Amino acid sequence: MRPVLRRWLKANALLAPTGVWLGIFLIAPLVVVVEFSFATRNTGVARAVLPWTAQAYLTALDPAFLPIFGRTLLYAGATTLLCLVLGFPLAWFIARHGGRYRTALLAAVLIPFWSSYLARIYAWKALLDGEGLVNTVLGWVGLDRDGGFLLTHGAVVLGLTYGFLPFMVLPLYVACERFDVRLVEASHDLGHGRVSTFFRVVLPGVMSGVLAGSLLVLVPAAGDFVTPKLLGGVEQSTFGSVIDDQFRGGNNWPLGSAMAVLLLVLVVVVLVLRGRRGEDVL
Repeated sequence: MRPVLRRWLKANALLAPTGVWLGIFLIAPLVVVVEFSFATRNTGVARAVLPWTAQAYLTALDPAFLPIFGRTLLYAGATTLLCLVLGFPLAWFIARHGGRYRTALLAAVLIPFWSSYLARIYAWKALLDGEGLVNTVLGWVGLDRDGGFLLTHGAVVLGLTYGFLPFMVLPLYVACERFDVRLVEASHDLGHGRVSTFFRVVLPGVMSGVLAGSLLVLVPAAGDFVTPKLLGGVEQSTFGSVIDDQFRGGNNWPLGSAMAVLLLVLVVVVLVLRGRRGEDVL
């Protein structure tokens, strides 16, 4: 064996277990999904059969699905923005003012992960119901809503924000902890106010955390189907919920697979664009 090849194998030996794991549990399922997307629908036991065809993609790209596609992007974008607005002050406080309670505060952020995501969304469904706690409390000041706040766009965004907020807080916390706070003092000494200092000094300094947190929230929020199904309705359906319907009730595996592939392509495009944007910013 050539020395160069031997050194290459030795250097990449530690990557072998990860490569095998990704090949079996990531690449192989994706190949199956892509194969199903080109198959023909069958209402029998086999949900997808030959011959291969691109009809599922033509159906998925039908203009009738464009509102659902746009709604998915809107929900994911709104969720990412809300998580950033809510998560940044919390991450900054924990990193800069947490002190000896920093570990406890981080544990509090992670506590929701100790319970089932499905159970937590069901809890929100009970809270937002017409007779739930939220509507009851708002009724005391005359702001209640007939039927509660379920089956609304706000309920879906609220549920997504609640579910994925920790994904934003943790990367922001790391970035805020590494940020040199002396830069803020220098900015104030140069005559900049709080707002100017934030946008000119603090935000660029923690941009790596902003980008990482945005991606960690945007990607799962775009593919989530549990929250739109439980907190929304037909008018709040997303691409993820439609994909779930095709595999479950619709028995149209080729169409569901084609939609999943298109959603994956969209996520990859967003990742590439955000990656380039991140390089420009950093």
